[in-house]
Amino acid sequence: MGKNLHQHHQHQSKSNNSYTKFIFVLFFFCLLGLACIIDLFWASSSSFSSSYLRFASNWVSQKPRIFVSQQQQNVDDKIGKKKRFLSATFADLPAPDLAWEQMPSAPVPRLDGSAIQINNLFYVLSGYGTLDHVHSHVDVFNFTDNTWCAKFDTPKDMANSHLGVASDGRYIYVVSGQYGPQCRAPTSRTYVLDTQTREWQSLPPLPAPRYAPATQLWKGRLHVMGGSKENRHTPGLEHWSIAVKDGKALDKEWRTEIPIPRGGPHRACVAINDRLFVIGGQEGDFMAKPGSPIFKCSRRHEVVYGDVYMLDAEMKKWEVLPPLPKPNSHIECSWVVVNNSIIITGGTTEKHPETKRMILVGEVFQFHLDSLTWLVIGKLPYRVKTTLAGFWDGYLYFTSGQRDRGPDNPQPKKVIGELWRTKLNI
Repeated sequence: MGKNLHQHHQHQSKSNNSYTKFIFVLFFFCLLGLACIIDLFWASSSSFSSSYLRFASNWVSQKPRIFVSQQQQNVDDKIGKKKRFLSATFADLPAPDLAWEQMPSAPVPRLDGSAIQINNLFYVLSGYGTLDHVHSHVDVFNFTDNTWCAKFDTPKDMANSHLGVASDGRYIYVVSGQYGPQCRAPTSRTYVLDTQTREWQSLPPLPAPRYAPATQLWKGRLHVMGGSKENRHTPGLEHWSIAVKDGKALDKEWRTEIPIPRGGPHRACVAINDRLFVIGGQEGDFMAKPGSPIFKCSRRHEVVYGDVYMLDAEMKKWEVLPPLPKPNSHIECSWVVVNNSIIITGGTTEKHPETKRMILVGEVFQFHLDSLTWLVIGKLPYRVKTTLAGFWDGYLYFTSGQRDRGPDNPQPKKVIGELWRTKLNI
């Protein structure tokens, strides 16, 4: 037993010595590693401190980030302002003020009406009074004495709004359009008015009904193109013509012509210097709400554009011309021809990109036919769409339409019958 105890003590002693050596070696390597770390830290401490201070400084002094969409950023960059919300009036263009004089208002307010000027007489046709009431008559304004001098009815079956109209200086041709209030169906019926006798006659119906087609007399033929199709929303590209003379059709049916490059309603259509111009317009429009017994209007997606096209004298090719200063629609009767230029008053432009609200136009545009260039020549008294424009004795006139909600709000509100004029020096 004593021998065993002695051997046990010897073995324990050897174990203790081995453990002490292991601890010593481990401690040595720890000191060596610590020295290396301290040396590395010391060498990089100034760089680390500097980086840390920069980070801390940024963390404290920078304002919280505001993320803006790329579309908004592009608009901000374009107008040179960094702001979160786009002004309601961002689409207004710089323009000189014009001296407008208010004249006697039309007998009734009108939206989506039509107009034709023959010498000193201004014929204002149909249109909405309200969405639930449409007009079925013509009011006549005399530019010579500035009075509303006559009123007479339209045919019972003639469209009440979104007409296509044109004149040869005596006869007024009325093509297709919407029959009834709200967003009712179109008609293909076509009529002609003898302004001397105030008698109406029917002409061959259009091959298919259209809303607000571009319409003009050119080279002895009545041309009708574009507009919206039967559902009121789909753009039409078709182009038809029929030969007419002295209020009578010389053909039994309409002839198919070269389609217009881009379809849609609410465009200006002007024939001058043996050229046919189609200006502005849109794709899409309000539609009747499905299942509505009164065909209640329901807004759909619309694309307003500023495209300008010219048809050559042979009627074989459309040429693309410089676009309007900004997209513009609802200008089918908003134009006059003055001194080899086309003047356009008001309209609607692209909807606000954030609120999606309709934006009205408050500028007067001039298109020079010699240089094919556009100018913004003035401001209207307010923004307004579907104006009916005339020109007499140096004065630009406009009446009717739907005006804005005020100087700072370009959305449409009140349907008007006001008549204004300004002296043009161009």
